[in-house]
Amino acid sequence: MFKAKITITLRPSILDPQGKAAEHAFANLGLGSIEHVRIGKYVELSIDEADAGKAEELARLACQKLLANEVMEDFVFTLEPAGAEAA
Repeated sequence: MFKAKITITLRPSILDPQGKAAEHAFANLGLGSIEHVRIGKYVELSIDEADAGKAEELARLACQKLLANEVMEDFVFTLEPAGAEAA
């Protein structure tokens, strides 16, 4: 069993209105030195496979087929054995 930790972000060439709104809000809060805000998605998947290679393949397919729009978004993920998190 593995856990995939996936981060999905808009490609740099894609306008990020949510990030821009957050950037303006930071300025309004007196945090104007915070710049170039980009907002993405974080997803965790539990993958019931014994083989790390197969689990990695499934995580990549999940991103490509459902989680990320590859025209507009990039994704990266890490894979770790399930239960490896600190308590």
